[in-house]
Amino acid sequence: MNVEEFLNPETMAVLAERAIAAGTNLVLAILILIIGFIVAGMVKGGVRKAVERSSRMDATLAGFFSSIAYYAVIAVVGIAVLARFGVQTASLVAALGAITLAIGFALQGTLSNIAAGVMIIAFRPYSIGDWVEVAGVSGTVKDVNLFTTVLATGDNKKIIIPNGQAWGDIITNYSANPTRRVDFTFSIDYSDDIDKAMDVIKSTLGADARIHKDPEIFTAVAAHGSSSVDIVTRVWVDTGDYWGVHFDAMKSVKEAFDKNGISIPYPHQVNVEKKD
Repeated sequence: MNVEEFLNPETMAVLAERAIAAGTNLVLAILILIIGFIVAGMVKGGVRKAVERSSRMDATLAGFFSSIAYYAVIAVVGIAVLARFGVQTASLVAALGAITLAIGFALQGTLSNIAAGVMIIAFRPYSIGDWVEVAGVSGTVKDVNLFTTVLATGDNKKIIIPNGQAWGDIITNYSANPTRRVDFTFSIDYSDDIDKAMDVIKSTLGADARIHKDPEIFTAVAAHGSSSVDIVTRVWVDTGDYWGVHFDAMKSVKEAFDKNGISIPYPHQVNVEKKD
C-alpha cells in the first residue's frame, strides 16, 4: 500500500473506526477489571462475614469459602475482558474445564480430603479437646484442618488421620454429651446375700459426690455365672468424671465388700493326685 492509498479517506475512516473500537474495548476492559476486582473484594468480604456469623461454621472455613468466591468472580471477569477483545471464550472455557478435570483426577485423593475437611468443620462431629474414636483410632482431638484430623492417644502418641478416612468411617465422640453412664459388673459368691451386696454397692457409690442422684443408681442381677452371681450396676456422671469414678468405684466397692463379709469369687485350682 503506497502513501496515497494509505491517506485515502476511506482507508483513514476504516483505521479511525478500528482505532476507536480498540480504544473503546480497552477502556471497557479496564473498567471491567476495576469493577470486577471491587466486586470480587466485596463478595469475598461478604462471604467471610456470613461464615463467621454462622454458629455452625468454623473460622477455618471463612477464609476457604471467601477465597473460592473471590477467585470465581475474578475468573468471570477475566473471561469478560477477553471477550471484549474478540477472544472466543467458549473454547477457552472448554479448555479450562478440561484442565480442571485433569487436575481433579490427579488430585482426587487430596480433593476428597479437602471436601471431607469442609464437612467435618461445617457439621462438627467433634471439636478440639474431644475424646473420640475416628477411623478405628481413639484419642483427644488436637487439630482439625482441611486435610487432616490430628489425635493424641492416651499414651500421647500423635496420630494424623486423612479427613477422607475420618469422614467416611464411623465417628464415636465420647465428649459430645455433658453426661455419661458408667457400667459396672460386680461378682459375689453364691453363698452371699444378694440384697445386702446391692445395698453395699448403692451406699458406697452414693457417697461419691461425682455420681448423680438423678437418675438414681441402678443395680440388678445380670447373670448366674459358673462360680458367681453377677450384679450389674449403672451410674450417671459428668463426662469429665467418667474414668475417675470408674477407677475409684472399683476400689471402694471391693473395700466395702471386704468390710461387710461379702466375698468376690475367683478361680480355684484343685489338684487331683492320680494313684497307680
